[in-house]
Parts: sequence; structure tokens; C-alpha cells
Amino acid sequence: MTNIVPLNSQTHRALHVTPSGQDARNFVGVVIAEFPHLIPHYPILFSKDAETGAFYCGAMLGFDPDENLFSGEGANVYRPLNLQRGPFFTAGSELVIDLDSPKVGAGERLFDDDGAPTAYLKSIMALFRDLVPGIEQSRIFTETLLGLKLIEPIDIDIGLDDGTKRSLVGLYTINKDVLRELPDADVLTLFRRGYLHLIHLMVGSLAHIPVLARKKNNRLLESTGLKL
Repeated sequence: MTNIVPLNSQTHRALHVTPSGQDARNFVGVVIAEFPHLIPHYPILFSKDAETGAFYCGAMLGFDPDENLFSGEGANVYRPLNLQRGPFFTAGSELVIDLDSPKVGAGERLFDDDGAPTAYLKSIMALFRDLVPGIEQSRIFTETLLGLKLIEPIDIDIGLDDGTKRSLVGLYTINKDVLRELPDADVLTLFRRGYLHLIHLMVGSLAHIPVLARKKNNRLLESTGLKL
């Protein structure tokens, strides 16, 4: 359930929000401006919106549903903007909040005694100044790659130390064969738009999948009381 309402300095004067949390999901949408921050940690892939079927960029966080293998690593790992925003959304130019979110009720105050935004709320406002235009920029990037047939499905299959296996479908990556065969004019266009760099970041990020599998194995060992 959600209870999304416009944020109001009078009604929500004493409201508190927990900035961090478990962020229980195994894939989160990202914008292309985040790629340089994501590349040290996450596989960056494409997926499709379950309702619209539209492709979008995302970071892989785990293998099981609602599994974030980066949870609890704090400032050591960049948290995608869609995780940082917590229970906040935008409706037009208005900032709104989901009052039913488990992150509402404790933590950082949103307004001071005079009703002015706190430093935390100001950081959320600044976040959306990057996130909102970033969504449109990422849509254009994705549609450009689709138009050049550069996006292909990728099935991710791993075997874990406890003998179980995980298979992820519904994810997509860059078709390197098509990329190599692109006409020079298309490659130049991608380069001038900064897209060629983003493409190479996405391809390089696939090296994090086996790293994520090791992280998963370590969590399984910890759950049994063992450590590497």
C-alpha cells in the first residue's frame, strides 16, 4: 500500500525519515549520469518496465528477489539515486512523500522548528534536480541504442557453493558484434554524444557479475556461521 501526499512544512513539520535502509530489491533503475559512480561496483544492464514494456537502464544488486548484496556497506559503495531518494517522489514540480513507507517515522527530520527544510531535505531536493532530467536523458540514450539494434538479451546463470543455482532472465546488455559492425557515421554520432563511453562502461561492468556471485557465496557462508 502507498499513501503518497504532497510534502507540506506545516502538516509534516515533525516528520522524520530514515535515509538508509535495507533497500530490498535486486535491480534498480539508474540514469546515465550515474554510470561513472556505478562502474566500480555494479553490473549495469537494461531491463523492461513491467507495465509499459519500455527499456530502462539499471544496476544489478543481487540474484534473489528483494536481495541487495550491497546493503549495509555504507559510504564504501555508491547508492543509486533511486535508492537515495527513499520515500520521496515528484509530481510535476511538487515533492511528494509516501507516508506508508517503512522509512518514514524515525531518523532525519525534514523541517526545522521554523518550517524551513533541513539539510537532509535540501539534499533530497538537489537529488531530484539530477534525477528528473536524468530520466529523460537516459530514455534518449536507450532509444538511440535500440534504434541501432545494440541491445540484446543476456541470461545470467551462476552456481553457488551450497549446490544451488540462480538464473536471471529479462535482462539485456550491449551486442558487441553489432557494435563492431556499425557504420563509421553511427560510431561518430555515438562518440560525440558521449554514448560510446557509456556503452563501454556497460560492457566492462559485466565483470562485476562473478564478483557479485562471490559476494552471494560469502553471505551464504555467513548465514551458516562460517567465514572465509
